[in-house]
Parts: sequence; structure tokens; C-alpha cells
Amino acid sequence: RITVTFNINNSIPPSVDDDEPQEGQKPDEQEPDLTSTPNFVVEVIKDDTKQTLVLDCHYPEDEVGHEGEEESDIFTIREVSFQPTGESDWKDTNYTLNTDSLDWALYDHLMDFLADRGVDNTFADELIELSTALEHQEYIKFLEDLKSFVKCQ
Repeated sequence: RITVTFNINNSIPPSVDDDEPQEGQKPDEQEPDLTSTPNFVVEVIKDDTKQTLVLDCHYPEDEVGHEGEEESDIFTIREVSFQPTGESDWKDTNYTLNTDSLDWALYDHLMDFLADRGVDNTFADELIELSTALEHQEYIKFLEDLKSFVKCQ
């Protein structure tokens, strides 16, 4: 069984206000679309084991939105660990492997392992779309709640 969890909080990269509108370009055409790229966790659970393989993934800032380039992964695995199956809170004492120190061949096998289970670039693109829609929806609700709160005397 595969479970993917993510949190939309702090998933919109900060905007850069350095750019001035180009000549003949309307100011609102300059604004890029705000895209939510949340970190996400993939849990792989097998019925015959007492452990869950946990892969902590994220979207590197320099990889998002580079369409038309050669096929590369738009997300990376940051950390890998085993956690007890059925535990709601993960144990900080369980060994967690940071993939920065991982052999590239093993890292590629882990990415293939995820892809074989449907967690690939297509999935990652769809997650961005879902997360962006949810983030925008929550943002609008927040603004409405803020307006109601401020108006209240």
C-alpha cells in the first residue's frame, strides 16, 4: 500500500520583486503564476512486515517549471527511513538516511522503485496542480476569514 501525504503551508516559493515591467508589457502580464510545490512523504507499507519504508521528497527550486528540457526527475528524495507500521508518530530515534550521502546507483534504484509504484514525474506534476488549487482555495478562505475578523467589533 502506498500513502502520499503533503502540507500546503509554506509551499509557495517567495516572490522576487526586482523585475520591472518590460516596455509595452502590462504590469499584470509580468506576474508569474503562483505554484504550490509542497514537500511530500511517500509511505510504502507491505502487509507481511512490521516496518514502513518512508521517503521524504521535495521539489528543488531550480527544477520546477523547466518544460521541454531533457527528461529528468522534477522531485528528489531527501531522506529515507524505516518506521514502525501503524504508528501515528514517527520515532526520531530511528535511523534516517540523508540521500546526499547515498550512492547514486542506489538513489536511482529508489527513484525507479517509486516510479514502478506510480510516483513519477506525471504524479509529481498532478500533485503540484492539486496542491496549487488547494492552496489558492485556502488562501481565499483565509482572506474572507480575515475580513470578517477585522470587521467584527
